[in-house]
Formats: sequence, structure tokens, C-alpha cells
Amino acid sequence: MTFDSSKRTSKLEVKKAVKKYSLRFAVILLFAVLCILPVASQSSGNQNFPEGSTLGTTEMSTRVIDMDIPNISITATSPQSGKEVAFSVQLMLALTLLTLAPSILILMTCFLRFSIVLDFIKRALSLQQVPPTAVLNGIALFMTLFCMWPTFKQVYDVSFQPLQRNEITLTEAIDKAQGPVRYFMYQQMEDDTSYIATFMSMAKMDRPNTLADVPTYILIPAYILHELTAAFKIGVMLYLPFIIIDMVVASILMSMGMMMLPPVQISTPFKIMLFVLVDGWGLLTQQLFVSVIH
Repeated sequence: MTFDSSKRTSKLEVKKAVKKYSLRFAVILLFAVLCILPVASQSSGNQNFPEGSTLGTTEMSTRVIDMDIPNISITATSPQSGKEVAFSVQLMLALTLLTLAPSILILMTCFLRFSIVLDFIKRALSLQQVPPTAVLNGIALFMTLFCMWPTFKQVYDVSFQPLQRNEITLTEAIDKAQGPVRYFMYQQMEDDTSYIATFMSMAKMDRPNTLADVPTYILIPAYILHELTAAFKIGVMLYLPFIIIDMVVASILMSMGMMMLPPVQISTPFKIMLFVLVDGWGLLTQQLFVSVIH
């Protein structure tokens, strides 16, 4: 008796499932008849569907003009004279110089000082994402262009223009371009030439009497170290007033028993308000310009 009752129960479940899926199949079939078949019949009859649409075409308009793509060929030949070899080496050096142009801009200009100081002020204000690093680097770049524009103009006048008029060779143009940049770097280190003396002693060279006695490969690293030192000095001076605000806020919170509240969360708005009220950005950029242009 138990076996018969379970068998009847399974037959009833099968019948219910058949009825359920039969109903779904009927609904799907009805939808296909009412919706899909009219669309197919309209498309087969070449009627515009939906209304107002135009028939498409795969033919290209006769007003379209074919674009001529030039052929590009690169040939490599062996040099026939020493002049051709020298020209190839000069071309390679020029391409290398273009590759190193960003590094030259950073290390041989005042960009290094500006970028470090702006990053210091961002950290002193306890700001993590605002302003972004790309924005600070952009500000430092345009400030560098402002300060270095007379030097760049002088390089353009004494080096690039004569080279463009074929009055001097590429080697002479490079030598003439070094002059204004070397003078700018030496002018920044005029008050403190200790780094130049350090590198000169490391190279076992005699004490220089004039700027012309200092090679470029010694002047550049000396200038980099000088800029790093100057930037860190300015950064420390900017940090001091904001550290005092952090200490005052932290002591107040400790006295009130709010040890679980981060002091930076409270001091950051006060530091930003102080920086804005004293026109911090204006004073900072003005003093940076004065530190370079003197």
C-alpha cells in the first residue's frame, strides 16, 4: 500500500509539471505569433520599419575621394667617409638629448626646488589628495618657465637661431647653449660654492678661479645638491607653524579626555583657514620667485 501511494504521488507531480510548462510554452508561442511574425512580414515585404526610416545602402558615395597613403622606406647604408660617421653620431646624440629632455628640465632648472617646496606645503597642511600631484607639478612647471624664460630666450638667440641660419655647426650650437644655463646654475650657487669645491676635490682638480674653470659635469651635480638643500630648508620653515597648530590641538584634546579623536582631523581645517587668510599661495610663490630671481 505504501508503494502504490508514493507512485500515485509522483504521477500527480509529473502531471502538474507538464501543465505548468505547457502553459509557458503556449504564452511564448502566442507572443511570437503576435509580435515577431508581423515584423518579419514587414521586413520581407521591403517596407520601411519603423515608420519614417529610410532604406540603407552599402554603396559608397561618389563624392568621397580616395586617400593616398605615402610609402615610407628606411634604408641603411655604410658610411663612405668620416664626415658621414660624425653626422650619424651627432644625430644619435641629438635623439638621446631629446629623450633626456625631461630630466634636464627637472635637474638643470628651478623646477626641482619648486616641486619639492609645493609637496612640503601639501604635507604640512595634512592634505592627502588635494591638490593632486599632477596639479602641483603643473604649477611648478609654469613657475619654472616664468623664471627661466630669460635664460631660454638667450639660448634661443645665441644657439638655435644661428644654427637655423647655418652660421654655426651643431657642436658649436651645443657649446653656445651651455653658456646661459651654466651661468644660471652658478648664479644660484654664488653664495655657497661648497658643493662645487667638494666635487672638484673628488675629481682631484685644482681650485677654480672663474666659472669657466668649472666643468659642466661637476657644475650639474653641485647645482642639484644645492637645490635639494635649499628646497628642504624652505620646507622646514613652512612646516614649523603648522606643527605648532598640531601640538596645540593635540594638547587641548588630551586635556579634554578625547584621546580617541585624531588631532589631525581637528587641526586640518584650522591650518587651511590660516593658510588661506594669510594668502599662503601668493606669499609662497612670491618668495619662491624671489629666492630664484635675485
